[in-house]
Amino acid sequence: MSVRVQTADFDAGAEIAKLRGGDARVGAVASFIGTVRDVNGDASVARLTLEHYPGMTEKSLEAIVADAKQRFDVYEVLVIHRVGDLGPTDQIVLVVVTSAHRGDAFDACRFVMDYLKTRAPFWKKERTADGERWVEARASDDEAAARW
Repeated sequence: MSVRVQTADFDAGAEIAKLRGGDARVGAVASFIGTVRDVNGDASVARLTLEHYPGMTEKSLEAIVADAKQRFDVYEVLVIHRVGDLGPTDQIVLVVVTSAHRGDAFDACRFVMDYLKTRAPFWKKERTADGERWVEARASDDEAAARW
């Protein structure tokens, strides 16, 4: 199990290759990369600041990964989440899942993201032309997590 919260960017290709590690059992790799958009609703976003609760955030992510590994037939799960000041097009999060089959890999990847959005202690602050604002939780994220 691998969970990292960091300010530095990540190389998704290198992380995927490292997670696979030449494991011949792996028949499927599913991944998700979340990036900063330059717009949210009707406002242009110049910067995004991601804050977290050190220690608690990692434990929350580890619990989500452990849950995914119990629910789905997967080998490895990687979650890298950035914090700090980011700009449009910057990478925020990487989730990678290895499995024997695509269905479990896809489902586990989506499950991890759905739970991460609702259960991990991250806070987002956007800088727009009108100033700074905290990003509110979305009902659609709760609905996505509830289906699991």
